[in-house]
Amino acid sequence: MTKIALITGATSGIGEACAHLFARENYNLVLTGRRIDRLEKLAKKLNDKYNVEVAVSQFDVRNRGDVAENLENLPAKWKHVDVLVNNAGLSQGLDPIQKGDLDDWDTMIDTNIKGLLYVSKIVANWMIDNKKGHIVNIGSIAGKEVYANGNVYCATKHAVDALNKGMRIDLLPYGIKVTAIHPGAVETEFSEVRFKGDKERAKKVYDGFEPLVADDIAETIWFVVSRPKHVNINDMIVMPTAQANAGTIFRG
Repeated sequence: MTKIALITGATSGIGEACAHLFARENYNLVLTGRRIDRLEKLAKKLNDKYNVEVAVSQFDVRNRGDVAENLENLPAKWKHVDVLVNNAGLSQGLDPIQKGDLDDWDTMIDTNIKGLLYVSKIVANWMIDNKKGHIVNIGSIAGKEVYANGNVYCATKHAVDALNKGMRIDLLPYGIKVTAIHPGAVETEFSEVRFKGDKERAKKVYDGFEPLVADDIAETIWFVVSRPKHVNINDMIVMPTAQANAGTIFRG
């Protein structure tokens, strides 16, 4: 029987890379995101290239009602989710705490913490009913360390780290696997979103070294998902060779 992966934030970056990889591995897909045009374009590409079934669901994970309505209204066959990749997340701004933008704070907290919870609660219950499943939470090196001006973003990713540990304990009796992947610098749309479309400033983040790319993280996710049934990788930090920790990058 063909397996199913549900991927949030699938319209770009790590989420899109995961969609390609899981399709390559013959998974049918539920792809979610805010941009329906991108979702539909990606779905067609994956269906044409890999001959897999793809369901798309447009919603913002920050909106609890939309999350519930869209996921619960999926046809029954799509609720047999084997893998959930909680990828939807973002950073807004890079300011010291005393100058932080309250709207930016709300956006990060609502997306990175509450959005992950809204999706996870629904899908975890499906997995309990189905007696199988693996939840992969995309954290960050910012969930392990704190860096200057990263205050609230770091706090949200520390929360993801804690939630991952909590999920692992709570879902243990049901045989559901739970993993967190914590990337260092990955060149995606992340910095463009953080700097609100300032492509020049975003590009400078990656000057002078080779960052990770989305495919690197997708391959890591596939590694943890493809382990034998008795193996669960709880937690993994993945860094570019040129990055030792959140604040130390060798720019040659």
